[in-house]
Amino acid sequence: MEADFSEMRSELQSRDDLWRRLELECQWLHTELLKIKDYNDMQEIQIKPQSSGVQLTEQLEKKNTELLLFAGSQEWQQEEQNKIRNHIYREEQPHCSEQERMKTEISDLTEELHQKEITIATIMEKATLLERQLKMELETKDKLLAKQQLLEFQYHVIKSENTHLKEIV
Repeated sequence: MEADFSEMRSELQSRDDLWRRLELECQWLHTELLKIKDYNDMQEIQIKPQSSGVQLTEQLEKKNTELLLFAGSQEWQQEEQNKIRNHIYREEQPHCSEQERMKTEISDLTEELHQKEITIATIMEKATLLERQLKMELETKDKLLAKQQLLEFQYHVIKSENTHLKEIV
């Protein structure tokens, strides 16, 4: 689609350049026509024979016809440029709206990704905290177990001493 737009822009630019050249040439021809008219008027004043006046009039009519054809060609070129501009505009509109939609979608997805990253970071912090708490609880339970085993050992020692003392008594 981008290549088509570039191609259309290039085509439009080349037609626009051609149009400007044609306008310049038209101006030049118009100036030449005025010069010829002035020259023709001067020739008519200086030269009385009507045959050369007829020839100049025919040349002038021929130049006028060429100028009219050229003006018609300019109108056709202008119509073509307008058609191409309209076509490019119609092609660019969906493309621009599609780009805007894609930008919005990318923005939404980026925001969603950012939220998920925040959620993951929060979960990781909680997991680290729970892991520390679990280690502390395990250490506490290990200490309590060791204490319980020590107490049980002391209990057995005292019980055996008690039994021994009962036997002695």
